[in-house]
Amino acid sequence: MDQKKLKNSSPRVRIIQKIYGSLMNPDEKIVYPKNQYKKYIKDVVSGTLERAEFIEETISKHLDNDIDFKRTDKLLKIILFSAVFELIFKHGTPKNVVISEYVQASEFFLEKAQISYLNAILDKLSKIIRKE
Repeated sequence: MDQKKLKNSSPRVRIIQKIYGSLMNPDEKIVYPKNQYKKYIKDVVSGTLERAEFIEETISKHLDNDIDFKRTDKLLKIILFSAVFELIFKHGTPKNVVISEYVQASEFFLEKAQISYLNAILDKLSKIIRKE
């Protein structure tokens, strides 16, 4: 399987795609095709969308000087929000796994500088959100 297909089949790539689709077409119902990660993808997508305000407040509270949501790329914001949702609400997944999976998935959507920024932001936030 080539690298592009491998990344596209990642549950986190699917999460990012579903959230983006939902934000671009708010009236359309989100469809979750049969997939081994269907429940997980559905949980993260719906959880991220339902708790977007709380997630934004959490990020702003801890990283007010590091991020400006008005100037942040929509895809970067989606990736950041879904990763933060997992850090806050999905304690079964280690924080390093969440960060590396989202950084890997972001390679499908973002440029190198944005990926580095995302990694730094997630690393900083994860240490605050999950004091392991």
